[in-house]
Formats: sequence, C-alpha cells, structure tokens
Amino acid sequence: MTTLEFLGLGVVALVVFLVMEGVAWAAHKYVMHGFGWGWHKSHHEETEGLFEKNDLYAVVFSVLAIALFVVGSDGHPVVFAVAVGITLYGVFYFVVHDGLVHQRWPFRHIPHKGYAKRLVQAHRLHHAVEGKEGCVSFGFLYAPPVEQLSSELRRRGTVAAERQAQKGEPSEPRAPVS
Repeated sequence: MTTLEFLGLGVVALVVFLVMEGVAWAAHKYVMHGFGWGWHKSHHEETEGLFEKNDLYAVVFSVLAIALFVVGSDGHPVVFAVAVGITLYGVFYFVVHDGLVHQRWPFRHIPHKGYAKRLVQAHRLHHAVEGKEGCVSFGFLYAPPVEQLSSELRRRGTVAAERQAQKGEPSEPRAPVS
C-alpha cells in the first residue's frame, strides 16, 4: 500500500467519524426516542449498578463495527477504514458521553468553561424532559448553543407541563414537537 493510499484510507476513516455524529443524532432521535425507547428508557431513569439496558445499543454498534473489521481484513481496505471511523466515534462517545457527561466511570471532572461545559449542559437539558417526547439536543459530540436549547424547551412548555402534572395542577396545552 502506498503512502497516498494509506492517507486516503485515513481520510475515509475521518469522514466516517464526522458522519457518525449525524448517524448517532438520527438514531438517538428516531430509534432510541422512537420504537427503541424500551432500551433507551433506562438511560433517562435512575439505575443501580454499572450497566443499564440502554448499553445494549453499544453492543449492537460494536457488533456492526466488528463485522466491518472482519470484512475489511479480507481484502477490503475501504471497509476496514469505515470500521476504524465508526470505532473512533464509539471511543469518543464513551469518553465524552459516558465519562464526562454522565460520569459513569471514575471521571470526576466537571467542566466550567468552553465546549465541554456546553456539551454537559446540552445533555442535561436533553434529560430535563421526562419520557421520550419533547427532548432537545440529540447529538453526542455536537451540542447546539445552550440558550437555543433552553429557548426551545420553554417554547414547547414540556418541562413546565411535567412539573405542573407532578404537582397535580392542570396544564396548558403544549406546543407540538417538531
């Protein structure tokens, strides 16, 4: 393999890594908060122990990446590069989402500035809504500005309606979720 071919495969892996944020966003919004809520619901609730049912998604994506590695190592270097990109995204997801945001492993740093703080705040706003409807910020490594997400939650009225329901007060109709 020439240096140019190797660099080209590196570019493929990098592009796949970047595209994976869109894939993860869509999977989170339409699968995990859709028909796959049965697994993902555990992520939005208090759980005991090291694992939650939602971790089955990581198993599914890992099996997919492993299958691509197997195919790629049988003489398909582009497929192998795709597997590398997916795996790199999975590593970043694990460190950022499970480590930094949810502190599910001994990673006790809470960021107080910069993009890392924005990621944590955006994900907390995602979890501000109970249930699968009306959430904001479905990405894992990209987070829209916190002010934009807060404004969207206020516009929808989801969190306020849930708080009123918990107090037993009648709620006003909520804006449709887009």
